[in-house]
Amino acid sequence: MSNNIMLTRIDNRMIHGQVVGQWAGAVSANLLVVCDDGVANDALEQSVMRMAAEAMGYGSRFFSVQKTLDVIEKASPNQKILLLCKTPESCRRLLEGGLALGAVQIGNMHYSEGKKQISQKAFVSEKELEDLRYISTHCDELYIQDTPETAKEKFKG
Repeated sequence: MSNNIMLTRIDNRMIHGQVVGQWAGAVSANLLVVCDDGVANDALEQSVMRMAAEAMGYGSRFFSVQKTLDVIEKASPNQKILLLCKTPESCRRLLEGGLALGAVQIGNMHYSEGKKQISQKAFVSEKELEDLRYISTHCDELYIQDTPETAKEKFKG
């Protein structure tokens, strides 16, 4: 595991108020890294998230899964990373690519038709549930937690 990764969080919203206002500070991060193939190629989405991060004093990077695998271990010691995956699939692909992740946190996963509710703010498809089960067997801990003040809930896949 990269000693620079302070928290890995799966959150459909990626960089948003709760992440910059609570999570980044709670884990002493100074760099927010979004790992998502789509976002890595979407300059508009990046600019909105970059503004939110910079407004609170955090740096931000937007990488594809492969780029994340290529560069995350090269982070300088002063970069304390909050790693944000938009989907469980991106997180799973990081693990399959050889990145060791200690604990992985499930945040907000939006509802859409056909998804099953696994917590108050997390809804998953069968594919996402399969990915989460994989993640749970390839990291130290997989848990659900909305905010730093709420209790951790063990993933029960």
